[in-house]
Amino acid sequence: MAAELLGADWKISADVWSVTSFSELARDANETERWNRLHPTLERKTCYVSQCLQGDAPVIAATDYIRAYPHMIAGFIDAPYVTLGTDGFGRSDSRAALRRFFEVDRYHIAVAALHALAQAGVVTFDLVAEAINKYELDAELSAPWKR
Repeated sequence: MAAELLGADWKISADVWSVTSFSELARDANETERWNRLHPTLERKTCYVSQCLQGDAPVIAATDYIRAYPHMIAGFIDAPYVTLGTDGFGRSDSRAALRRFFEVDRYHIAVAALHALAQAGVVTFDLVAEAINKYELDAELSAPWKR
């Protein structure tokens, strides 16, 4: 998995969270936002996803669904938030091939994490380029939704 690659290849630790329903997280966040809006004089509530993903460490949300699905909670996360998903039509015979085609496999997730860290000034963009080469990712290939 991507967290193992980050640790073994780049000495960067990562937490892995499994989301069973971005819809439920979004519903809770929207309900919390509504409650805060309608109760302006009371102590503000914090939605579950905001409680879980506090801090400024980048969050990479990868899904076998379209990127818009995990993006539903983007507004409730203060950290840099990157969504990866299977936008377009799949041309795969296996889950691994699907993830590779749509750039949501462990290598692309690791590169997305490194890129977010580079944008935050934690690592260099040269390290990101090194990872792209190491994982043999074709940076010149057109985006999956265009293929």
